Amino acid sequence: MQALQLDAIHQPAAVRDVPTPTPGPGEILVRLHAAALNHRDVWIQKGQYGGIKLPCTLGADGAGEVAAHGPSVPADAPALGARVLIYPGLRWGHNPKAQAKDFVVLGMPDPGTFADYIALPAEYIRPLPGHLSYEQGAALPLGGLTAYRAAFSRAQVQAGERVLVTGVGGGVALLAAQFCAARGAEVWVTSSSDDKLARAQVLGVKGGIKYTDDNWVKTLVQQAGGPFDVIIDSAAGPAFNALLDAAAPGGRIVFYGGTLGAIPDLPPAKIFWKQLSVLGSTMGSPQDFDDMLALVTEKQLVPVVDEVFPLAEGEAALRRMDAGAQFGKIVLQMG
Repeated sequence: MQALQLDAIHQPAAVRDVPTPTPGPGEILVRLHAAALNHRDVWIQKGQYGGIKLPCTLGADGAGEVAAHGPSVPADAPALGARVLIYPGLRWGHNPKAQAKDFVVLGMPDPGTFADYIALPAEYIRPLPGHLSYEQGAALPLGGLTAYRAAFSRAQVQAGERVLVTGVGGGVALLAAQFCAARGAEVWVTSSSDDKLARAQVLGVKGGIKYTDDNWVKTLVQQAGGPFDVIIDSAAGPAFNALLDAAAPGGRIVFYGGTLGAIPDLPPAKIFWKQLSVLGSTMGSPQDFDDMLALVTEKQLVPVVDEVFPLAEGEAALRRMDAGAQFGKIVLQMG
């Protein structure tokens, strides 16, 4: 089979012929039709991710069909030929509050989804929601799981609450906005692009503002009719302090990334006097994944796909993600 592999950091990813995996006991072999990129793939390529072990097949998100069952696969496992989606990690553990020490995301060091086939334990394989194509399904797992856990498992977003999602345009932020709007929240967004702000409103977003504008917090709070009950962020860094001003008394700020780095000079009085909760979040448990898929199915939600590349052009897809030009998920197509 073919796989998009990274041999060393700071090197282009390249398509290689590698052995097709054989499903072991309790495993399912999935023939992948589509796989989506995440920033993690670029960070590994740049050497900016912990515990890098190369060479590896990148990719955590995948959708395809069941090609074979290994021995002793559970009776309720998806049947041969079934359209399926892959939970994008291994060994979360039994504690719903946090992942176990040996939890990993697919795609390094374990072989990932940028390949024609992948073999995984049956417990990580789920039916693909019927209203989604393989490309749309591939756009869902890691981003959708991260967005769902941040919004609902951690920040406990409720219908009628005012929610701010920062940096709309990336896959997780868009899915968080879609999920919160689908649950009846009033969603506002930020971006550095007028075009991305306009496109986000098609997804049920009330409005937004460029975070590069002067006094953007004051302006947005006025537009929204008040400060925000929940703020969902992935940037952190120096910009995080502005979120404290945008939060309503008793509000919750949840962040699932830190693309701008450490938060300097965090004023504790703004947190304790406003009774704020500052929450960290990460990808999510298998139960979060099931709950996310139930919401997507119930509301017939469709992830935004930015552009589809053939597997052979995987390096070009990585460069598009690195440039930050995308609106939604960048997807690879196999076969």
